Amino acid sequence: MINPFKNKKGLGRGLSSLIGDNEIKATNNKVSISSIIPNRFQPRKNFEKQSLEDLTNSIRERGIIQPLVVRKSDDSDNKFELIAGERRWQAAQSAGLHEVPVIILNIDNLKSLEFAIVENVQRKDLNPIEEAEGYKRLIDEFNYDQEKVAKFIGKSRAHISNCLRLLTLPKKIIQNIVEDKITQGHAKILVGLENAELLVDKIIKKKLSVRQTEALARLTKNKPLKIKSSKDANIIEMENQISSKIGMKVNINNKRNNSGTLIFEYKDIDQLDRIVQVIKDKY
Repeated sequence: MINPFKNKKGLGRGLSSLIGDNEIKATNNKVSISSIIPNRFQPRKNFEKQSLEDLTNSIRERGIIQPLVVRKSDDSDNKFELIAGERRWQAAQSAGLHEVPVIILNIDNLKSLEFAIVENVQRKDLNPIEEAEGYKRLIDEFNYDQEKVAKFIGKSRAHISNCLRLLTLPKKIIQNIVEDKITQGHAKILVGLENAELLVDKIIKKKLSVRQTEALARLTKNKPLKIKSSKDANIIEMENQISSKIGMKVNINNKRNNSGTLIFEYKDIDQLDRIVQVIKDKY
């Protein structure tokens, strides 16, 4: 069977390299549009309304030029699960088509997710959060590590790591990224900042550039924190003694009933190992 993806330009690491010739079960089929169900592994969740309307008009006039890619559904013998082409599928429904051309593949869940991520990333259809969530699924559900994801997608490990860090941001900021109110460049600066939600409001209101955001973040970091209540002098002395002894910043939060927390701020894994070893030796 001929691989319909072979020699397609612009696919890079993508479709033809994910699927070998022997795995293609059928080509140039037509199936009922009602027999197709969405891809459960589709990383893309947001589809631009105007773009979808333009595609609907195009399909209404010229039909679907590039077939959808599907696989047989695990849940039903009469259904096909989309692998690639969800925009075309949605637009075809809006255009009133009853049948659509498809390529049917015999692939498993991992391949389906890989396929969907590669297609969307290479076409730059995903927003940064959708991209990060796609990588996270590869890691959480299919035991990939960041190195393997980077090699597979064809991106640097730093790119994968930076994408995944976006998912640690507050929900408010994540939504701003999804709604394209701030860029990925803005978001990277906000990761790990305690006042990130306050800063994002300023970024949006003042339409700050990434460079201006970096300057604002530096300024905020350098500002001393306002302490509402003064800490007991004995506690401060104790913090200083422990800090000078172990070479790390120490913070003691002592409550009125003399219970509280002792926090060590370590800079690298070696310092963490040192703390753990001291505890093991003493206790």
